[in-house]
Parts: sequence; structure tokens; C-alpha cells
Amino acid sequence: MIFLELVLQNFGPYSGKQTINLRPTLTNQPHPIILFGGMNGGGKTTLLDAIRLALYGHRAQCSTRGNLSYSDFLSQCVNRNTPPTEKTRIELAFQHIQDDQFVEYRIVRTWEKNPKDGKDNLGILDGEWPDSYLANTWDEYIENLLPLGISNLFLFDGEQVKELAELEIPPPLVVDAIQSLLGLELAERLAADLDILVTRKKKQLNKTAELTNLEELEQKLYQQKADLEAATANLGELQKKLKKAQQKQQKAMRKFISEGGKIAAERSQLEEEFKNVELEVAKTREEMVELAAGSLPLMLISPLLEQASSQADVEILRHEAEIALDAFQERDERLFDYLNKLSIPTSKISKIKEFLNQENLTLEEDINEADEPWLLADDEALTLLENLLRHEIEFSLENARKSLNSLKDLDLEINVLEKQLATAASPEAYKILETSLQEAQTELARAQVACENGEQTCKKLDNAINQTKKELFNYTDEAIERNNIQHIINSSTKVKQTLQLFKEKLTLKKLNKLEVEVTECFRYLLHKSDLVHRVAIDTDNFALSLYDNQGQVVPKHRISAGEKQLLAISFLWGLARVSGRRLPVTIDTPLGRLDSSHRQNLVERYFPAASHQVILLSTDTEIGKAEVENLRNAEAIAHEYLLESDSKLNQTNVKKSYFW
Repeated sequence: MIFLELVLQNFGPYSGKQTINLRPTLTNQPHPIILFGGMNGGGKTTLLDAIRLALYGHRAQCSTRGNLSYSDFLSQCVNRNTPPTEKTRIELAFQHIQDDQFVEYRIVRTWEKNPKDGKDNLGILDGEWPDSYLANTWDEYIENLLPLGISNLFLFDGEQVKELAELEIPPPLVVDAIQSLLGLELAERLAADLDILVTRKKKQLNKTAELTNLEELEQKLYQQKADLEAATANLGELQKKLKKAQQKQQKAMRKFISEGGKIAAERSQLEEEFKNVELEVAKTREEMVELAAGSLPLMLISPLLEQASSQADVEILRHEAEIALDAFQERDERLFDYLNKLSIPTSKISKIKEFLNQENLTLEEDINEADEPWLLADDEALTLLENLLRHEIEFSLENARKSLNSLKDLDLEINVLEKQLATAASPEAYKILETSLQEAQTELARAQVACENGEQTCKKLDNAINQTKKELFNYTDEAIERNNIQHIINSSTKVKQTLQLFKEKLTLKKLNKLEVEVTECFRYLLHKSDLVHRVAIDTDNFALSLYDNQGQVVPKHRISAGEKQLLAISFLWGLARVSGRRLPVTIDTPLGRLDSSHRQNLVERYFPAASHQVILLSTDTEIGKAEVENLRNAEAIAHEYLLESDSKLNQTNVKKSYFW
């Protein structure tokens, strides 16, 4: 299904006739995104309402309808500047495949300020020709294309995503969409129809007296259902009061903390921490004194110590040369004595003697050129000097640096503790804050008790209804005389059991597939792909649970508000993918409270891939200049529109452009 064109005439803030091209193509190439920009209150949600109203008419779940009747809602949608001779008009042209061929329809709804018979006039154009048969059966036809029950998966807004992100279990609209998607309502409807069938069969065979009693039971059941509706409505009011009490308690707690109440309550603990830090400072200073009493001060004369070490090396070399010279001279004398004994000619001995004397003379000159030794340090002193230079001074210096850094950290901690103690409220102010907080907590506790009582009342009434149904079901068992009726009743019980089993297995099968899709979507949108390994869905209330790579539950409070919104979007995206329907996706205020990284992932990964046609209704702070440039560079945008709102005239005009 592809939306082709939306025409608004005198609808909401859109005065006159305005035509919007929604085709997801540009120069015959697919570009899935149609981008609308507008400020808050500029008519973005009205566009989404127009699509819903065109598709579903009196069944449409529009944002501004509330509890209004359809006639009043239509009157409310008429632009205030509409001339008396003109009507309000909505047209939505779309294309889809029927019998392996593309067909194009145009939905046309028109009405006046005071709608005739409280309804609009519906017309369906097949190409250029009106189709009266399709107009008369339109509700059934659109249910086959885009059922109302799952429309919230494809036509949703930021508030829906926010609500889904903040609640532990999905809201009723999403639960209904899930059940419709999974086909669960069919099994429940069949079971209810079986109950009606069995009751009718029993009525047919009851005697007059029995029929009277049966009618009493039915009246009792009717009254119990009415009581349950009233109790449910009362519970809704109590839940609203509970929410207000929670907000009041949170506000009181924030004020208690911000104005020093919590710090005052924890003063003794802060003072104890302050003393401990002061002791740690004193201990660190003592360590620094010990370092100063050791080898650390010698760091100041390390150049002199290095010079002494170098002088010691020179003196050692001179001493070794002197020893070597003495040894060479003694060896030469023994050599000459030996040569004389060998009767070697005197001339050759003289040459040898001359050579050796020259060598010794060179060594002697090297010794004489060296300075006279003045350090005269022994080996033990030199070893101590080398150890001091190479180890002890460096070790002491490193310990001193650590102590200084530790002392700086402790000074910062002392400053923080002093500020916290300084901001602690006075006893009188603290008492006022504490009293206000206690009153808010008491009010919250009362509201919680009232809600619990309301829930118990609803539960008791629900149990009573089930008991009455059971009595009603079993009332005429003994009065049934015909075997075929008995067979129907017995078979109905088995069929209901089979339906229940079918529902359970169908739910498990579909939810398994849905879990895979939601997990894949969520991991695809997250910039931290290792945060969540699997998303599980509860089979009873469809609540989401997160698991890491180790199979451990990831608590919801560990993920940020932006990640919760991504999870909600992934849930809706997964549901749309599981539906197997190629339908357009329309998103109002899509980015909410997402940070830059999550916003970039949503822009780059979700919007171009959410569907073959994605209609985005955004403010300038959501899809900003950088985001729209990314989408343009990715060739994802087919059309851009700017909703220019005139606050004085309360009118909006559609312009072919965007904020940038």
C-alpha cells in the first residue's frame, strides 16, 4: 500500500484547498521519506488525524476527538474561516496490489459545519470513476488492507512512543494491536460465541419456571457487569489521583534534597567522613615527613653525586693502569733473561726491548696525563653511591609524587564535604521540609491503598461474574433432554479447550518470532550493540524483558530514557515487520528525548528502513539541519514540506521546503 496524495480543504488550521504529494519517489527512483517540518501547534498532528479520518471515518482514533461524538468532532474540525458556501473536504489517494495488479483509489470525505445526520459524505473513486458499492462496504474493505486494530503500529506519534517507553507493560491500544496482529481476538470471539450458543440452546429446553430463574441469573450477570464497569471507571480516577500524589511526593523529595534536607539528615555521616579524611591527610603528611628524613633531599645534589660517581670511575681506571704497568715491567725483565739464555743476537734483543719500552712508555704517559686521584673512595662507598643514584632516590621521588597526588585528592574531598555540610538546612528549615515530605508520602500511601482497594473490588466483581457465568452455564444441565443439544454443549467445552490451547500455542509461536524481530531492531538501533543480547516478551501481558550475553536480566533502570524510546520504537517496528503487511509508516514527533548518538542511529538506520514509505512529522529541534542533510545525502527524501503557521489567523499553509 502506498499513499499517493493528501488533499485538505478547510480542515483544522488548513484554510482553503491544499494538495500534498506523498509519492515516495523522486525522478522515478524510490526515496521512502516524505518529510514535514512544523513548529508545535503548527498542524503536524492534524495531518496524521486527517489520514486516520480518511481511512476509518467515525472509527478513527484521532488525537483531538476525546469523548466527542462523531458529529461534534466533525464540526470541531471545520476551519473557522470557511465560507458558508464551502464544505470541509479530505481526500486520500493510495495505491495497492489487488489480483496481482496495481489499483488506485481515492477516498473523499466531505461535510459541513453542522453535518447532516451527524455524518460525513463518503465517496470512493476507482481511478476517475465513483464506486458506490465500495463506498457502502468501505469499513470491511479497509479492514483487509490496514485493520484498525493494528493501525497504531503504522500511524503513531511521539507521545505513544513515550508512553510505551515509560510503562512496564504496553498500553491498551498497543495490547489490542498485538492481539489483533497475533489473531488472538478470533479465538476469544469464538469462545464467547460458543457461550452464547450454549446459553440459547439451554433456554430452548428450559421449562417456564426454569426459564424465569435463568433470566434472574442473566439479570444478575448484567448488574454485575454494570457494577464492574463503574468500579473500573472509579479505579481509573483513583489511578489518576495516585499519579498526582506520586508527582507531588517526587516534587517534595526533590525540594527536600535540593534545599539540604537530605544532607541535614545525613550530617552525622558526613561529619564522620570528614574526620576520616582529615586523619588520612595527617597520615599522608607523616609519610611525606618520613620521606624528607630519608634519601629524598639528596635529589637536590644529584648532579654532584653523579660527578662523584664519574670521578670514581676515572680513578678506578688509573689504578688499574698502574697495576698493569707494574705487571708488564716485571714480565719484560723475565722475558729478557729468557732471551739471553736462548743465545739470540743482541741486535734483535735490543729491538724487542725497544718495542716493549715504547709500549710501557705510552701506558705511563696515559697514567701521567690523568689527574691525581682525590676522591679515593673504597668499593663499599662506591656501591652505596651507585645504589643511591639508581634506586633509592628514584623510589623516594615516586613515593613523594604519589603522596602529593593523594594529598590533592584528599583536599578536594574535604572541600566537597565542607560544601555539603555548609548547604545542610537549619533545624527549623529541615523540620519544615521533613513535614512537607512526610505529608506527601502519607498522601501517596493513602492513594496507593485506595488504588489497591479499587483493584480488589474489580477483582472480586470479576470473580463474581465468572461464578455467575459458571452457574448460568451449568444451570440447565439436568433439564436438557435431547441428545443433540447435550452433544452441542459437551462439544462446546472441548472446542473451548482446543481454542485455548490453540491460542496459547499461537501466542508462543508468534511471540517467539516477534522477540527475534524486536531484538534485531533494537540491537540495530543501539550504538552499544553489546548492551542487550535478547529481548523477551511476556505471554500474559506482553511486557518486555532485556537479557545480556550471559543470560542475565538487564534491569530497565540501567538503560537511559533515550534507549527506552529506542526499545519502544523497536517494539513497534518489530510488530510491523511481523505483520507481513507492506504498509506506509507515519510518525509524528519522532525523536523525543533522544541524545545525539541515538538520534543519529534513528535517522540513519530506522527512518530509511522502517517501510517503503515513511511520513515524518517533525519540529526543527528533532530533525535538525545535520539530520536532514544526512537524509538528503543518503537519497532517502522524496519530498520536503514546511507547515507555515500564522498564529494571528490560526492558519497553516503547506510550503515545498524545509526549515533549512
